[in-house]
Amino acid sequence: MGLYFHRNDDGTTTGRNEDTGFTVTLADEEEVKRRLYEDAGWEYTPPPPPVPPGFHRFSLVHEDFTDGGFADERYAALRARPPAGCRPVDWGCFALECERPGRTLLDAVTGTVAEIRREHGLVMNGMGIEKPDEWLGDDKNGHGAEIVGHLLLAAVHRATVLGYGRRDLVRLLDATGMQ
Repeated sequence: MGLYFHRNDDGTTTGRNEDTGFTVTLADEEEVKRRLYEDAGWEYTPPPPPVPPGFHRFSLVHEDFTDGGFADERYAALRARPPAGCRPVDWGCFALECERPGRTLLDAVTGTVAEIRREHGLVMNGMGIEKPDEWLGDDKNGHGAEIVGHLLLAAVHRATVLGYGRRDLVRLLDATGMQ
């Protein structure tokens, strides 16, 4: 089954269910999505309300690719006392869904990762993005920022597993000339 969405030049959104041929064009993108889900027989869940100014919504995961999972005892304290604005969720691994303050999305993620490491001794190693794709958006707090955060956390985790240290990663970053 394929549901397809297209943003039109006039600001409307067109959605099409390839299986049934149902097509709808409206100014409200979420209403297009709701109607297509209804036509497909799928349950529609509306997006959460926007976060307050200065806050950011994101997910953090700890995947160690063993049998542990969400219920693993090492996550007990973090499940019982997650950082303010975060709630534990079972994604087949341990995850947190968060709404936290920060100047930028990466600032909010950085503060949360540091708090978890300081309070619980656990380094989160991803942001729950299964297949990070190329994203060329310019929104410093949008999907592109989530991809950057996810890739950095995953890189730190994988580098540690391979025996690389902080100095190795910083040297690589410095070699790029990033300002």
